[in-house]
Amino acid sequence: MMLAFLISLLLLQGDSFGPAASSPIPSEESFDIPEIIFGHIGDEYEWHITQWKGKPVAIPLPCIVIDGGLHVFTLHHAAENGYTLNENGKLVNAQSGKRPLDLSITKNVVSIMFSSLLLLIVIFVTARWYRRHDSLEEAPGGLPGAVESLLMIPHNMAKENIGEDYRRYSPYLCMAFLWILLNNFLGIIPFFPGGANLTGNIAITLVLALCTFFIVNLTGTKHYYKEIFAPDVPGFLKPIMPVIEVFSAIMKPLSLTIRLFANMLAGHIMILSMVCIIFIMAKYGPLLSGSMTLVSVLFGVFLDALECLVAFIQAYVFTMLSSIYIGLARSHGE
Repeated sequence: MMLAFLISLLLLQGDSFGPAASSPIPSEESFDIPEIIFGHIGDEYEWHITQWKGKPVAIPLPCIVIDGGLHVFTLHHAAENGYTLNENGKLVNAQSGKRPLDLSITKNVVSIMFSSLLLLIVIFVTARWYRRHDSLEEAPGGLPGAVESLLMIPHNMAKENIGEDYRRYSPYLCMAFLWILLNNFLGIIPFFPGGANLTGNIAITLVLALCTFFIVNLTGTKHYYKEIFAPDVPGFLKPIMPVIEVFSAIMKPLSLTIRLFANMLAGHIMILSMVCIIFIMAKYGPLLSGSMTLVSVLFGVFLDALECLVAFIQAYVFTMLSSIYIGLARSHGE
């Protein structure tokens, strides 16, 4: 934990890596705090790693746009192809100022590919152990044992909250739990291939919530829909209750979306803000700067540990609420 936080300090300093750097600490003019924070939590057309001798070190990613034809280029060649970045950091046509159909492989897309591939490898390694061993006679250890312990959490949720046909939904809940947990932890790691703010991106959390929404509403029982459109309530409430119930069904995925997004985004911003305090106080002399550096590191490590706890809790809460919503939709009214 301490190592990860100290590495984040080095990555933020950047210019001090090379011997030709003019100053070990960025000046007030060169150190743009909003750019540091929002540059980390936002999506990019390249994966910035650090700076070396005053030059950025980044992995170029393919920009793919459809604008009167298919155009493929990297961000450094955007101007040559007639494109520039707008104030939101998105590609726009330099002449018309309009956004093309953007299918670029951005930092978040690469992170999704990497985390999904890593999760598949973990699952296949675990499955391989179970194919070669009798789990009733031998307890798994190492990676298979850790994965089994984690998978029992959403599996038991499904069993308790859904009921007799929980096995239909347990695979989805298990994969959602592991994928969210993995990406939450990868987002805390300050160096490549970690550091992408996937679960702090509302588009990602919205897709996850919509998966739960469609499972709930496409597999709901007759009793579930009866309670929405023809509830057993007094006559004067019958015109009102369907509106309330439909609104409630829509709000469930929104609550899943915002809860995961807001908590993970806030954690990233708090950790980066604590790191930035070191550079803010650098101009006030060695005594104040040194004392605030110690405070910043201690609080930063504390927030890093807290973020690890939040990463697990948010994966747990998302999965638990999903299982509850599915269980309510599978109710037969008994």
